[in-house]
Amino acid sequence: MVFAMPEALVAAILSIFLFLVMCGALVLVVVSLRHPTTLPLIIATGLVVLALAVVIVSPVNVPTIMGLILALLGIALGVVGGNPLTRRILEIATHGRVHETSDGGIRVDATPDDGTAGTVLLRGGTTIGYLERVAAVIGIVAGFPEALAVIVAVKGVGRFSELASAEARERFIIGTLASLLWACVVAALVRLAIW
Repeated sequence: MVFAMPEALVAAILSIFLFLVMCGALVLVVVSLRHPTTLPLIIATGLVVLALAVVIVSPVNVPTIMGLILALLGIALGVVGGNPLTRRILEIATHGRVHETSDGGIRVDATPDDGTAGTVLLRGGTTIGYLERVAAVIGIVAGFPEALAVIVAVKGVGRFSELASAEARERFIIGTLASLLWACVVAALVRLAIW
């Protein structure tokens, strides 16, 4: 005889698991906000991917009230977590060639020998990153994935004049893809758990 757990018990276990995993990932990314380091970000990413895999194979959805809590937690994780992850990926990709400004822009054309300050491009990148992740997570959770096309189009048009240098193009493409990929995975986790 096969023992089958009641659906309500499975939904409760799934809800608690998702809540704990998402809280753990959020703590790891918040710890990495000031100085993004690889290990906590890898663990946070692994937790999110694990939770996504569990939700994909789960036969039930979480209850409505827990779904609301997970949606709010997922929005926070998707928005905040994209910052240190994207910054770390950009740091790895550029091998330290590009120096970030306090507002998330980059300083290019600076030569250490002549002491010039260089040109600052892509100002406000941090703020724009937060806004793009908010829009992406909410769009996907709400069932409107087409929002991603709008986000990329608006961002591309708004940054077009600043993409003349290779460093700016590289940072724009890698940063946008890393930021949106994180937001989309977290949003998919929430969307699949709720619906």
